Amino acid sequence: MKIYVGNLSYDITEEELRQEFIAFGEVESINIITDKYSGRPKGFGFVEMPSVSEGQAAITALNGKILKERTLNVNAARPRSDDRGGGSYGGRRGGGFSGGKQRRY
Repeated sequence: MKIYVGNLSYDITEEELRQEFIAFGEVESINIITDKYSGRPKGFGFVEMPSVSEGQAAITALNGKILKERTLNVNAARPRSDDRGGGSYGGRRGGGFSGGKQRRY
């Protein structure tokens, strides 16, 4: 079961997060998401547990728990959507021409 963990402290380690979840069962993996340019944590991550019942127990117990002065948001991860838009470009691709008078060289 893949579990989303949000509102993480920016200085939490994967091992510290593992210790919170291991109390409820086996933890397959921990992935704290980082910014691809700066490498700094984004404040959320994912935990994978092989047992759905253990994962649900962890969600129930840890959702709303305060860890490193942050209230955790823990729930079942939603499947990743292929329609992720285009960020600040509104899904448009190419060009870069924003209208107005076009220069000719």
